[in-house]
Amino acid sequence: MELYTANNDVLVNPRSEYRVTRRYQGRVKAVVFDWAGTVIDCGVFSPTGAFMELFREEGIEVTSAEARGPMGMHKRAHICKMLEMERVREVWLQRKGAPPTDGDINRMYAKFVPKNITALKTHSKLIDGTVECLTELRRMNIKVGSCTGYPSAIVETLKPIAAAQGYAPDVYVAADEVPQARPMPYMVWLNAIRLDVNPIEAVVKVDDTVDGIKEGLSAGCWTIGVALTGNYVAATEEELASMPREDLQRKLNRAYEILHDAGSHYVVDSVKDVPAVVKDINRRLASGERP
Repeated sequence: MELYTANNDVLVNPRSEYRVTRRYQGRVKAVVFDWAGTVIDCGVFSPTGAFMELFREEGIEVTSAEARGPMGMHKRAHICKMLEMERVREVWLQRKGAPPTDGDINRMYAKFVPKNITALKTHSKLIDGTVECLTELRRMNIKVGSCTGYPSAIVETLKPIAAAQGYAPDVYVAADEVPQARPMPYMVWLNAIRLDVNPIEAVVKVDDTVDGIKEGLSAGCWTIGVALTGNYVAATEEELASMPREDLQRKLNRAYEILHDAGSHYVVDSVKDVPAVVKDINRRLASGERP
């Protein structure tokens, strides 16, 4: 349809080569952090150890790499993914004589939660720089959210532990609060709702796992991958400090590659680097860029 003036002259041609587009050019309003490997438990040892112990009790010795493979997912889904691994499934069939059932998975998940809660007693130290990062973001008038592959029971245990060390985000979202957890976007969206933040382009998701990055990308926000302190280097801060330089660089390069390949807009060593990245995202937003 064409629009005309009173003299029947064409005023607007809808087939014009140009179209006006509404675009956000404001600043970052919220940063949503993952938990283990991002702000707490450097190297992600709490869930890894719990999964290894869980499968050991089923008569199956799994490696650290197998336990870490699906990291970032809802922990019940994580168990399912491990049971789908060819070697693990083969050993299960040898031990049990039949494929795992939903009943098996539910039983294992019920055992996993208290195991992970117990593991938090020894693997719940804040990652160096977390409190300073939080302080700087709030100085920039940025709200702080959180989400995780952990269910509510584990998050409720984490809250006071982290708060006692100086880390208390504005909102908490657990994996069992949404229809589907990572890599689906719902936990990021629920953070945005609870934080009362929009548009989604004003949100940044920070995570150390592939599924956590995919979650942010699916939600439509900016993503920052955390390499050094996360699941793919898999070392405590003490181990990072003492690890031979060549070994550390090899592991770090692999972590960067994994997180880049997942689609991260940025990959950094640790949470310390997040405020500087947010400032660069502000620059890109001001110039009209989108995630």
